Amino acid sequence: MPVGTIVKALSGYYYVQGDEGGSRVQCRARGIFKKRGESPLVGDRVAFAETENGEGTVDEILPRSTALIRPPVANADLAVLVFSVIRPELNLQLLDKFLVHIEHAGLDALLVLTKADALEGADEAERIRGDVDAACRLYESVGYRVIVTSSRRQDGLDLLRAELHGHVSVFAGQSGVGKSSLLNALVPGLALETNEISEKLGRGKHTTRHVELVQVPGGGFVADTPGFSQLDFQELGVEEIGSCFREFRALASGCKFRGCTHTHEPHCAVLQARARGEIAESRYRHYTEFMTEWKEKARRY
Repeated sequence: MPVGTIVKALSGYYYVQGDEGGSRVQCRARGIFKKRGESPLVGDRVAFAETENGEGTVDEILPRSTALIRPPVANADLAVLVFSVIRPELNLQLLDKFLVHIEHAGLDALLVLTKADALEGADEAERIRGDVDAACRLYESVGYRVIVTSSRRQDGLDLLRAELHGHVSVFAGQSGVGKSSLLNALVPGLALETNEISEKLGRGKHTTRHVELVQVPGGGFVADTPGFSQLDFQELGVEEIGSCFREFRALASGCKFRGCTHTHEPHCAVLQARARGEIAESRYRHYTEFMTEWKEKARRY
């Protein structure tokens, strides 16, 4: 029985790309999955069979390494967080919120900053460039890889392709940052729909309607995913938020109390590191804001 990867799911059909190449096969899932309460996901490795009418059936879902709920993608191991440097400007609080969810999901993260060419001649270009350089230094010091790109000038695309090689990657970020433009530049002939940023609203309209894996030249799949309209901390425990900050996680074993919240406890290794200037104030501020948001929603429910 042939084996392949589900690269698209739409209207009850699963489109499977076989390992041996050839055209995608449009498949239905066997009824046994529904009886078990299971659903195939984009990214699933599956055994499938072709039927006489040229379509096929998904017969078996092979073991998954990861399974995301939002967006619904299986076997992803890398999250590419796409943020623009201008229109909209880089929002570090939102970036940290994405990183918390990605760390909680168990994926590695790659930060990609887009629209570098748009800074030329822009108002406050020098200030924005300084803020972007500082952000690159901060997140690289924490252990994240950062690539600055321009889809229009093709800047940084070779570096990005090399990072995507061999991975199933999820592209994520707020609307209007240029995810579809970036994918179009990475994969010649892809022609994903794009929408220019609204000057009035300062944000874009998300153009992706479903999850689909796109094969990148040189190897690897990427998923351009519907925008995250809401990132909710309720799925995380309050102790887990701190463990999703890499620099906090590395220090937590040095805290006096197990389950330390890193906000008020004596002999807290994170607070001590902050006092020494070893933790960025923006990262700590966002952490306390996320903790407050979690507590407020917990009380509400």
